Amino acid sequence: MNSPRTFLELVALVVHDYDPAIRFFVDVLDFDLVEDSPSTTTDGRSKRWVVVRPPGAQTGLLLARADGDAQVAVVGNQHAGRVGFFLRVEDFGAQYERMLAAGVEFVRPPRTEPYGRVAVFLDIAGNRWDLLGPAA
Repeated sequence: MNSPRTFLELVALVVHDYDPAIRFFVDVLDFDLVEDSPSTTTDGRSKRWVVVRPPGAQTGLLLARADGDAQVAVVGNQHAGRVGFFLRVEDFGAQYERMLAAGVEFVRPPRTEPYGRVAVFLDIAGNRWDLLGPAA
């Protein structure tokens, strides 16, 4: 029996503001801006529905502007200081150098693990990501 196709479509990433986050993901990480549409909160205030995604990927990030003190408090710390996002690339060296040149902050230098090359970097909000590539 074939089951209907299921996949993770979006993961919300709470950010301080939309435009700087879009610039980081599109201009620095080379993601595609999939959607940027006006929307409203459940109580009628304006917001935007902003989705970015790595080229060719199915899963994207919903960039959600922090709304209220509780959400502002998690910007940059959505995973309690742990790496919470994992970006796999085919050419680790080229991507690492491109990100360094763009001013991305790496908090751990590249190293080789059994699963490949890895370096930890911070996104625009301060969340930790692993940049992952094939073993050298």
